[in-house]
Amino acid sequence: MVAMEPFRQMTQTHSAAVPLTRLLRWMLGACLLAPLMLSADGIPNLEDYGAVEEPEGTRVKDIASIEGVRTNQLVGYGLVFGLNGTGDNTHNSRFTSQSIGSLLRQLGVQLPGGSSIRSKNVAAVMVSATLPAFVKQGQTIDVTVSSLGDAESLRGGTLLMTPLKGADGQVYALAQGSLIVGGFGARGSDGSKITVNVPSVGRIPNGAIIERTVANPFSTSSEITLNLHRPDFTTAKRLADAINDELGPSVATPLDGASVKVRVPENPGRRVGFVARIENIAVEPGDAPARVVINARTGTVVISERVVVKPAAVSHGNLVVTITETPTVSQPGALSGGRTVVTPSSDIDINQDSRMFLMQPGVTLDEIVNAVNQVGAAPGDLVAILEALREAGALRAELVVI
Repeated sequence: MVAMEPFRQMTQTHSAAVPLTRLLRWMLGACLLAPLMLSADGIPNLEDYGAVEEPEGTRVKDIASIEGVRTNQLVGYGLVFGLNGTGDNTHNSRFTSQSIGSLLRQLGVQLPGGSSIRSKNVAAVMVSATLPAFVKQGQTIDVTVSSLGDAESLRGGTLLMTPLKGADGQVYALAQGSLIVGGFGARGSDGSKITVNVPSVGRIPNGAIIERTVANPFSTSSEITLNLHRPDFTTAKRLADAINDELGPSVATPLDGASVKVRVPENPGRRVGFVARIENIAVEPGDAPARVVINARTGTVVISERVVVKPAAVSHGNLVVTITETPTVSQPGALSGGRTVVTPSSDIDINQDSRMFLMQPGVTLDEIVNAVNQVGAAPGDLVAILEALREAGALRAELVVI
């Protein structure tokens, strides 16, 4: 009531002189120019910023990830049943027959002692899956099933319940279902066969049910750490400045060239919206270091924008040896008793084409490419030229061979 008293006095004093539309404009402008309201933890309220808009630059979510929010790998051993004679040869894959016997005993089927199980409709497989972050119990994930023995194809098979374990040995999911196999094969009676793609690997969409979740620090900590995908001090500094400019001072602090610490609200509901706002902030990453990347297997050469060279003269020469054979006919004289024979005549020509070009100070990427193209250098020759420039100390860039 005390806060509303000045407003009543103002409206009573100026009610006759100020039109209603002008009063509404004044109230709207006062709301827009009001300072951002801080919560109890000193972090601005997300509602004060309006809706999240798509940035024009590189988003934070494209160059950084939250520490601790990660995926986990799961693996398990199981059996695929129902194959049309394309399963493991149990005579060679003894572990397949042992697994079948253990499964039957668990289901109450007692086999005679010393009996051997032989079935071409079963295959031992390894099951792998990726456990996403924040996944909850009862949700499903895709699984990949790969043959472990000598099965020819898993097409038409069904994976029975298989526990999927993490690196700590705990069971996090249970997989079961019919396989989808992209490859197939056919065999003739004469032993000939044809195979398309890989029929010994299949997938089961939504084939595993989550039984255990993985805790992460996002829901319990009052701070998060953004880790850059490519560490760079310039990018880390710009990332912290962009967050502070958008959300207020002292919200983000760069820790090193790869990490930025960000204070987040204590309320989990506000924390999700707060991080969503951070993910869509536009940041201009720092320039990549000058680097020349060479793929020695394919001859691919990639030169970054900042690569320059000192003054240098480069000579690229080709030695061409041409051997030409011209057959000649030797005709003996009349009544000489000789024979007509063909004798070879060889002509050897050696030609060396050597051209030199001069690189001026501060040569850029375009000038390097044009100069190399002028001498007709192939990718292998370009690699030799760049290595020679580096050894001469004229290449101002890191030479990376992959």
